[in-house]
Amino acid sequence: MVTFNLRRFSSQEALRTIAPNHLIEFLTRHKAFFVQRGLALPAPAAAETLDYERLVAILISPEDDTPPELAEALYLIHEMSTKESMDSILEGAKGGDVKIDDSPDLTPADVAVQVWLRAPEYLERKHAEQSVEHTRSFEHFQSNVATPPRLKRPTAAVLRELEKGLDAWFEEKKRGRGAKVLAFPKGDEVWFLVRHGDLLKREGKYEHGESSTFVYRPEKYDVLVYNQQLGELRVHADTKGEKALYRAKFGLHLFGREDFFPGQAKYTLKPLIALGKDSLACGDIEGIDEVRLVELQIARGGPYQEIEIRKATDFFAVLEARGKSIHGKARLTKAKFRIKFTASKTPRTVTVKPPNVVLYGRDSDSALVEAWLTARGFIGGEELAGHEHKEVAAAVANA
Repeated sequence: MVTFNLRRFSSQEALRTIAPNHLIEFLTRHKAFFVQRGLALPAPAAAETLDYERLVAILISPEDDTPPELAEALYLIHEMSTKESMDSILEGAKGGDVKIDDSPDLTPADVAVQVWLRAPEYLERKHAEQSVEHTRSFEHFQSNVATPPRLKRPTAAVLRELEKGLDAWFEEKKRGRGAKVLAFPKGDEVWFLVRHGDLLKREGKYEHGESSTFVYRPEKYDVLVYNQQLGELRVHADTKGEKALYRAKFGLHLFGREDFFPGQAKYTLKPLIALGKDSLACGDIEGIDEVRLVELQIARGGPYQEIEIRKATDFFAVLEARGKSIHGKARLTKAKFRIKFTASKTPRTVTVKPPNVVLYGRDSDSALVEAWLTARGFIGGEELAGHEHKEVAAAVANA
């Protein structure tokens, strides 16, 4: 099965972002393959004579004999050939993590190629770190133990067994084998990047006056985070099946039980009904200056499954001006909050969608947002932490 990665370098412009000597050194690792496809690689001293036109033709039309290591390397190099990635790699070079040529004339692609040639594992790790940092939408699953266990960075052996467990499901669901799990401890959390294949795709291609079909399996990245203080696994994945898979296999291989994260509901929007505007109070949360409700989704049901979405810069101010409140029996399915963080000039949006989904403006906001949601009763919903009146807690539980 061919991969789609090679087509990322399907133009001379993309290939010429890499210095010829670095490119030749890279391609020489797969010299036999290129010779078989009709491309003779020049010696490093004659790198400028490389036949770019023939190289592009090979990369734009991968075949089943294409080395998977070549496709993997080109994918990582392409992904890491950005200004942001270059800055991150150069910082690592200053700290001695990897060695880069001391030259002022390096492009981001040059840096990425050098790292792959000298420390491919480091390039893969930096790419994984970059991928998890951009993930903002998670579904949360709490453990069913009273005292959350600590989790050190899993050993390579544990991760390999976890990958085998994931592969069995991915293969059964027609996504192929070869899942890879990378772990990154970050303070009180351990982040995991899961790279695996997705469902096959077929595309038509037209080349040299002939039409044919191109078949490939896209790559997919899922992100999981274990919070050691909360004993909670939050998951970024597309399907319910994938989320159930991760709950079971991560529970089994990291904590010894497939039911360690049972998938019970975490979030509720009942405080908006029971407390109204008071549910947005944040004076007791250091780091949050203000919270406003800016969007509310209400399921009306009926034969046509009506959904009402109401938006305002301050939803409770609108209700107050009209002398109204949220109906006690309203079925709230999603709420968006604009939160002004003390350390930021611009408010950011946080979306809560019961039972288990929250979307952050930035993942770094998660700790403060979780503290606020807990304090106001949006987590659990059976009692309002810090509230003095038991009858309000009962109202939230029964709303």
